[in-house]
Amino acid sequence: MAEEQAGGGEVAQRVFDALEALKAIEDETARAREISVFLRHYGPKVKELSDLRRDFVLDQRAHKVSVRKIAATIDVSPSTVQDIERGYSGSGKTRPRKEKAEDADGGASAD
Repeated sequence: MAEEQAGGGEVAQRVFDALEALKAIEDETARAREISVFLRHYGPKVKELSDLRRDFVLDQRAHKVSVRKIAATIDVSPSTVQDIERGYSGSGKTRPRKEKAEDADGGASAD
């Protein structure tokens, strides 16, 4: 329990070490099989972790904790906290563009 509260990335480092161990399996067939097992379960687990982090951010914001303070607490940028709060989790390349003011009002766009 103390390790979980330490916040120094010890648990995450164990995950990274395990990924390196997958890559280090010498037998190609065994390595491919183990990687397949990992990838099969990876997506849902990442979603679960993202949801847990979002729950924390939303709870903190409900308690009027500033975006900057949350960002410092969980070691991310303030813009990442804002994205988490909005439920956005994609890459910057796929982020939806904001509507221009004139587009939102039904006016003509300069494009």
